[in-house]
Amino acid sequence: MRVRSKICGITRVEDALAAVEAGADAIGLVFYAKSPRAVSVEQALAIVRALPPFVTCVGLFVDMPREALRAVLQQVPLDLLQFHGDEAPADCEGYARPYIKALRVRPGEDVAALMAPYAGARGILLDTFVEGVPGGTGAAFDWSLVPQDSGRSIVLAGGLDAGNVAAAIRQVRPYAVDVSGGVEASKGIKDAGKIHAFVQAVRDTQCDGD
Repeated sequence: MRVRSKICGITRVEDALAAVEAGADAIGLVFYAKSPRAVSVEQALAIVRALPPFVTCVGLFVDMPREALRAVLQQVPLDLLQFHGDEAPADCEGYARPYIKALRVRPGEDVAALMAPYAGARGILLDTFVEGVPGGTGAAFDWSLVPQDSGRSIVLAGGLDAGNVAAAIRQVRPYAVDVSGGVEASKGIKDAGKIHAFVQAVRDTQCDGD
């Protein structure tokens, strides 16, 4: 099965279009004010309106109050929600959108137990646990902790770039890979060349027979 790629932390129209040109399947918009990659509703709207069809637009939220999140959804036509905080399953539901739940993996973590409560999630995104930081740390976790044949669509994140994504795919065999810092010129500003290299590395790995 083809591994999908998502370019997260998009803040500019030109970066979204670079991701599309490279062949990314999805882009991520961060609605978390403390992130250096946060976007306003106005920025998000401009980006979404510039996207061609068949590119999934994902909104990333961190423990946002329900009414505030609904207000975003009334203004920005997001395809998929990504919950990156301490949300319980009930907090992720009721928005008339499919969602994925991000889980931060500590050393020695029982990842299967972490995933179990989120039966309604369309997929599970696994990222690296760093105290006080909900994501975008640029650090990888121990990929051997990811359970094989979990029956879930796993999205692998955390410290990925064009140089290590092939090894990550071979070991974890995820449904998709998610990158932000690994394709940036600076925080919130993407590098088109790095995006192309990342997406191409994903594609090449899927064709090498491993």
